[in-house]
Amino acid sequence: MAAQLAPYIALPGTAAEAFRHWHEVLGGEVAIMTYGDAPLEGMPFEPDPDLVAHATLETPGGTIAGGDAMGDDREYPIRDTAYSLLYTVDTEAEARELFQRFLDGGGSQNMPLERAPWGDWYGQVFDRFGVMWAINAPGA
Repeated sequence: MAAQLAPYIALPGTAAEAFRHWHEVLGGEVAIMTYGDAPLEGMPFEPDPDLVAHATLETPGGTIAGGDAMGDDREYPIRDTAYSLLYTVDTEAEARELFQRFLDGGGSQNMPLERAPWGDWYGQVFDRFGVMWAINAPGA
């Protein structure tokens, strides 16, 4: 197997909802395993069985992984502009549709989708979980 890189997002108890939402917006295949589904032998703590131990979303553009943060780590903010998930599609129309699906799902626009200085179509939207998605499509 070739090396792969995937973002891993620790969410504050909202991982199941987030991964299902991202699946609705992006398509692909989602897999969610809660701590109740996982063998807990050897774990140094006893997590809530409803929290997500590990989730993946295999999208047409790549993989996102994540789960619910544990303990005191659940109190940090997700929403920030220090990072984003860059998702590139083939056309401006696809970019606009994807951007709108994030907005319709409770997201908010950070930067409108428009022609960028480098010639591509580019915009930024925060989903309802606070994750910033940078949407990109090649220019004509």
